[in-house]
Amino acid sequence: MKQMMFGFILAVQFLTRLPVPFHCPWNKHTSKWAIRSYTLVGIVLGSIITAITWSFESYLPISIMTLLIITLWVWLTGGLHLDGWMDVADAVGSNAPLERKWEIMKDPHVGSFGNIALLFLLAWKVMLIYVLLESFVPLYLFLFILAFSRLGAVALMIFLPTARQQGLAWEWKKNINRLDCLYAAVPIGVILFFFHEFLYLLPAYFLFIVLFGFWIKHTFKGTNGDLLGTAIEGGELWGLAITWIYFSFVMG
Repeated sequence: MKQMMFGFILAVQFLTRLPVPFHCPWNKHTSKWAIRSYTLVGIVLGSIITAITWSFESYLPISIMTLLIITLWVWLTGGLHLDGWMDVADAVGSNAPLERKWEIMKDPHVGSFGNIALLFLLAWKVMLIYVLLESFVPLYLFLFILAFSRLGAVALMIFLPTARQQGLAWEWKKNINRLDCLYAAVPIGVILFFFHEFLYLLPAYFLFIVLFGFWIKHTFKGTNGDLLGTAIEGGELWGLAITWIYFSFVMG
C-alpha cells in the first residue's frame, strides 16, 4: 500500500504542477505504481477542471469560461506535454534524417514549426471546448478525456520500444510490463460503469492509440518523452473532437 501511495504521488509530481511537497523514493516498485497511476492523475485533473467549470458556468459567459478552462488546463500540467508537442512538430517539420530529428527534439529552443503547432493545437482545443459548452455536453467529459489520453501514453510506452536506451522514457519503461496497462485502465473502467454515455470513447481511443503507434514506429522507430507528451496532447484533442462529433451528429 505504501508503494502504491508513493507511486501515485510521484505521478502527480511528474504530470502536474499541483503543490505536493513530499519526497517519495524512486525505485522499481514506486515507478511501476506511478505509471499505473497515470489515468488516476488524469481523473484528478479532470475533476478539478469540472469542479471549477460547475462553480463558474452560471456566472461567466461561454467565451470567458472557455478561456478559463484552457488556462487552467495548461497551468495544471505546467505545459509539460505542450513542450513535447512543439519539439516533435519541429522534428517532423524539418524533414531531416532520423538522427537529426532526435537532435532537434533535444534542442531546448523552439522553432517555427513548434510555434505553429502550438497555436493550432490551442486554437482547436479552445474552439472545441466552446462548442461543447454551448451544446450542454456533460461537464464530466473532462474526466474521461484527460484519463484516456494518459492511458494512451501508458499503452504506447509499454507496447512500443523506446528509441534509445537512455532518457526518462527508458527509465520509466524498464520496470513495467503489459499487466501494468491493465492496472492503469482500472480507474477508467470504474468511472465508465457510472457514466455509460461516454462508452463511445473506448473504440475511439483504441483507434487513436493504434494509429498514433503506427505513426511513431514508422517515423521515429520508437518512443521518447516528447512523443509520449505529444500522445497526451494529441489524445486530448482527439477526445474533444470525437465528443463533438458524437454529440452533434450521432446523438443530435
